[in-house]
Amino acid sequence: MTEQIRILIADDHTLFRDGLRALFNSLPDMEVVGEAATGTQVISQAEKLQPDVILMDIQMPGVNGIEATRQIIHISPHIGVIIVTMFEDDDSVFAAMRAGARGYVLKGADQEEMLRVIRTVAQGEALFGAPIATRLMNFFAAPRPPQIFPELTERERDVLKLIAQGYNNADIARELTISVKTVRNHASNIFSKLRVVDRAQAIIRARDAGLGS
Repeated sequence: MTEQIRILIADDHTLFRDGLRALFNSLPDMEVVGEAATGTQVISQAEKLQPDVILMDIQMPGVNGIEATRQIIHISPHIGVIIVTMFEDDDSVFAAMRAGARGYVLKGADQEEMLRVIRTVAQGEALFGAPIATRLMNFFAAPRPPQIFPELTERERDVLKLIAQGYNNADIARELTISVKTVRNHASNIFSKLRVVDRAQAIIRARDAGLGS
């Protein structure tokens, strides 16, 4: 009998987790060993369950999927993390790769692609799917200047720049035409990625790097 691939699903949408669990548990070579709805939960579950593969959403409450991936790979580098998300922008893809993810699948992908990536990553290899591979080739084909804080997404850099200029969350929300809650989420991600504890430290880091001055 083929050894089953032990999977941990991390996503804050219950219906999405339910759909994946039903799919995987119907297959003889896969088993869902755990689920998590937040970044903190998946970090804890990964350490406790030691799955073969984690399916990781990027946007989750608390610790985001990129930072959770970074922490999990630091502790358990043998676990294969696959990012499963709606986001296909270059910033998200490269942030996932830098964090140590070995796969990247869009939520609109068909079942065959999802299963192919899981089986490939479970064997210790990396697979980022055809659309993502095309983006990678296009990215490397075009030389780009180095970015300040490459671990941040483009929108997070926009928020950080405004923070460094002294804008409060309401001002940033109006400037970028987003909600105050979204600003708070971006700010939380920024603090986590830059490893700073508060707004004041983030401003110092940003201004030292030439943002917002």
